[in-house]
Amino acid sequence: MSTNSVKRYPVAPGVQLRVRSGPGTQYGVIKTLPTGVRVPVNCQSPGTWVTGTYGTSNIWDNIGNGEWVSDAYVMTGTDGYVTVRCG
Repeated sequence: MSTNSVKRYPVAPGVQLRVRSGPGTQYGVIKTLPTGVRVPVNCQSPGTWVTGTYGTSNIWDNIGNGEWVSDAYVMTGTDGYVTVRCG
C-alpha cells in the first residue's frame, strides 16, 4: 500500500483536460487527459487566469513531474489553494 497522501480530485464532467508543461496557457500542451479521470494535486502555483467549468482561477495544479492543469477544471471544492504551493 502506498504511503503517498496526495489527494486525487475529479476533473469536470465531459472535459478532456489539456496538460501543460508549466502553470499557464503560454506553456505547450504535452497531453490530453480522458474524460472522467481524477488527478493528484501535488502542489499548486499561480499562473495565467483561466475560465473553466468551476469558475475563473489563476491557480494551476501540478499533477506530475512537469505536468500542470488549470484548477478551473478540477473539482477541489474551493476557489483557493487546497495544498502547498510549489516551490
